[in-house]
Amino acid sequence: MKSSQSKTSITNPDHLRLGKLGEAYAAAYLDQLGYSLVAANFTIPVGRTLRGAIINSEIDLIAYDGPTLCFIEVKTRTSDWFAPPQVNVDRRKQRQIARAAHAYRRMLQLEGEPHRYDVVTVLLGDGSSESQSPEVDLLKNYWREDQFKKRHRYVGFYD
Repeated sequence: MKSSQSKTSITNPDHLRLGKLGEAYAAAYLDQLGYSLVAANFTIPVGRTLRGAIINSEIDLIAYDGPTLCFIEVKTRTSDWFAPPQVNVDRRKQRQIARAAHAYRRMLQLEGEPHRYDVVTVLLGDGSSESQSPEVDLLKNYWREDQFKKRHRYVGFYD
């Protein structure tokens, strides 16, 4: 083992398993709250890079909270020692999810329906205790789509 690696570091397959486990806990939690789950791991191409590579975006969970369509990002961690899980839903990730959500709403002709963006955080603990249950938290309306709309500052500038 290299000195830069530690025994507690999460390998890539373990990281994916952790994410899937967190999404399962989040789905069960939302179901308990009365949400109607519609889709999980919805992936759609949302654009291209400058070099022409396709950019895919994924929405972890899509659910209805009453009449409101919710696009939900799930963040799972074993510890919040360094930072809470929701800080990793940065502006770039929010914009990608908003673009995928727009494509989803357009594809299913739901453009006029009320919608919002939520984040579910799942803290699993370090696994030292078998009886330790995960801590699941729902952050409703974590961001708004209008943050990403381009502003036209010079409308009628030359009129």
